[in-house]
Amino acid sequence: MQRRILGGTGISVSEYALGAMMFGSWANPDHEDAVRIIHRALDAGINVIDTADVYSAGESEEIVGKALKGRREDVVLATKANSPMGEDPNHSGNSRRWITREIENSLRRLDTDYIDLYQVHRPDPHTDIDETLSVLSDLVRAGKVRAIGSSTFPAEQIVEAQWTSDRRGHVRFRSEQPPYSILARSVEAAVLPTAQKYGMGVLTWGPLAAGWLSGRYTKASDIDLSGGRAAQERQKFDPALPENARKLEAVGKLAALAAECDMSLPHLATAFVRAHPAVTAVIIGPRTMDQLESLLTGADTVLGEDVLDRIDEIVPPGVDLNRADAYYLPPALADKSLRRRR
Repeated sequence: MQRRILGGTGISVSEYALGAMMFGSWANPDHEDAVRIIHRALDAGINVIDTADVYSAGESEEIVGKALKGRREDVVLATKANSPMGEDPNHSGNSRRWITREIENSLRRLDTDYIDLYQVHRPDPHTDIDETLSVLSDLVRAGKVRAIGSSTFPAEQIVEAQWTSDRRGHVRFRSEQPPYSILARSVEAAVLPTAQKYGMGVLTWGPLAAGWLSGRYTKASDIDLSGGRAAQERQKFDPALPENARKLEAVGKLAALAAECDMSLPHLATAFVRAHPAVTAVIIGPRTMDQLESLLTGADTVLGEDVLDRIDEIVPPGVDLNRADAYYLPPALADKSLRRRR
């Protein structure tokens, strides 16, 4: 497993990071099986594990904590906070009040004294970034956190955070964690270049585009909208929608290209993300051991310039085939009251 340095921190990280979102009640509730998957990933050379407080309501962090007993010092442990952890609106967001409390909850669930990379899971329009960076800086100085990062931030908010840190003397975000796949390439336009400009590491998530690039969907009838994730996020899966019809067409062409290159579609998809010069590591999120083993066999896959050019012909650079796959809609677009004169 090849290594890269995370955003000038001096921390050496594997090109694959293990995402733990699938561990727990959301996907794989078998703790022992999940621990075995984590151990196999570590044995294969992956040294980054990325989780979040919200994954299975804290259960994912607990599973990761169990798996790291006796191996903690060899792992770059990353987690995140922001998403609701209960009905109380104060149990979410990026405020000093919440982060000060939730870091302790994450440390307890992970059974560790420190977190290597503590990330803000999403922007919070209700909290000044100065407040967020202030409390995160305190956590770094207290030794509870080694480095801080953002996740799914638009380029302009990445810039604002960097400027705020510079002007206010805060510790700055050292990484960004954006969604990035062949089917969702909008981050190429501004997010990835901005991260490069500020020397930030980039840990991408969703390289298989929520399963679209796993080889599972080859025709519209393969998409079951009656349950599971497809039912919950119908806008991203319903093949009757033009955006998803375009995704299905692109997947067919990409699968043919992968076969022509004598590789699997998932290997093509993950190698594409790793090929971008801004990307430090690709987060893979297997639910089963078989899924992990399959992805591991493609860890050294490198795409030639000709293959990357053909991918560009199928999905042009900077394009999201379905805007919903960007996973973050600015409040000014999500809330119509912000677009109406009162």
